[in-house]
Amino acid sequence: MLKYKIVVKVCGSLLLIASTAMAVSFLVSLFFPEEPDTRALGISTAISYIVSLSLYIPFRRTDVTIGAREGYVIVTGSYLLFFLTGTLPYLLSGTTDTFSDALFESVSGFTATGATILTDIESTAHGILFWRSITQWLGGMGIVVLSIAIIGEIKIGNYKLFAAEVPGVTKDRIHPKISGTSKRLWFIYVLLTTLAGILLYAGGMSLFDAVCHSFTTMASGGFSTRNASIAYYDSAYIYGVITIFMFLTCVNFPLIYYGFKGRFGKIWRNDEFRFFLGLVVIAILLVSSTLWLRHGVAPARAFSEGAFQVTAIITTTGYVVSDYNMWGSFLLMIMFILMFTGGSTGSTGGGIKMLRLLILTKNSRQEFKRIIHPSAVIPLRINRKVVPPPLINQVQAFVVLYFLIAGVSIIIVSAMGYDFKSSLGAVAATLGNIGPGIGDVGPVENYSHFPGYGKWFLSFLMLTGRLELFTVLVLLSSAFYRS
Repeated sequence: MLKYKIVVKVCGSLLLIASTAMAVSFLVSLFFPEEPDTRALGISTAISYIVSLSLYIPFRRTDVTIGAREGYVIVTGSYLLFFLTGTLPYLLSGTTDTFSDALFESVSGFTATGATILTDIESTAHGILFWRSITQWLGGMGIVVLSIAIIGEIKIGNYKLFAAEVPGVTKDRIHPKISGTSKRLWFIYVLLTTLAGILLYAGGMSLFDAVCHSFTTMASGGFSTRNASIAYYDSAYIYGVITIFMFLTCVNFPLIYYGFKGRFGKIWRNDEFRFFLGLVVIAILLVSSTLWLRHGVAPARAFSEGAFQVTAIITTTGYVVSDYNMWGSFLLMIMFILMFTGGSTGSTGGGIKMLRLLILTKNSRQEFKRIIHPSAVIPLRINRKVVPPPLINQVQAFVVLYFLIAGVSIIIVSAMGYDFKSSLGAVAATLGNIGPGIGDVGPVENYSHFPGYGKWFLSFLMLTGRLELFTVLVLLSSAFYRS
């Protein structure tokens, strides 16, 4: 039996965190008094706090004992609350004209996707731009993970919440308690965000731009304060700094923690890390050499732009320094394939994730051995540990479901009147939480031309991709609500 009081109480407490982030955006807007967003953010903050307190206070004395069902409902329900309250600043400030536009921008922020319907970002008020950035920063690591770190009353069921928001093949613990793991993950996240902001500011960005881009870089989000995204700065230094931090955001965060502890051998022995690093290096060499040898781009610039754009896509950050739609079919196909890979498990990246791809690759190789030696017992090992068959089945089911959803979604988007290339790009970019895709949603385009129902559908894909399918789709099953 689903414990609705617990669900409502925890969702209310989680919304308090998002409300506080909105309050910070309101304070930022006070530094730019000539802009019309201060009143909108003030009213939005007040409404958000009222909603969160009205959900929390009536059930504040309810014991918080969370089971698997409550975990799924709390995570999905809290994200829906974030999306709805997140629309208020856009609507009340006049940044968007319709609720569908505001919802799309809000969902894209909290899911760290980076798809946008804004056609002139630089004319948008600073407080709203900060709100866009901080929603991605919160959504990147996860508001639920943050709540586990700072809300002490959730004593039983932390792992249920953690697993529902950070689903995947593995959840490495760097502390015996989930709350301890969450605190350490958020400490690393804040530290790297701060370092990225300092380096970007030192490279010539304004303080405001440096802070916003540090938020969206660490979240693998991709929202920018500039119409041309990172290409606006035309700086090899800025390209390099952001490339490094984009890569770090899609390394398994427990590995970064081991790096801080000086345990570098543990990092290099990690199969997923080596697989991820190898794929990134190969893709960068292919793209950079093709830009140089076939497109006549100067070697240094070819490497800078190639490394940046490959990393931006494979990590699902979605920043832009070049219109890869114009790179020719070979490079465009590489970029499209990278849209499905994603970062490592335990990172802020979206997509299928490297560990799943590694398991599929190794399992396919093992099948050849089993055909040749049908009586042999040939286990699949990751990090020198045997992967149990149920986990292999789970990975296979996830990948099949991922491409099944993608295929059906491409048909749906095509039915809206879009060509096949644009439909592929829109689905890959939203389901993978990337942002820019190919075709009519390419790196120099946006999603403003989609009809209202199309934005709702793509918003659903963004949420489904952010919570990695099962957390959302299980709520659509009637069996979930049976005793």
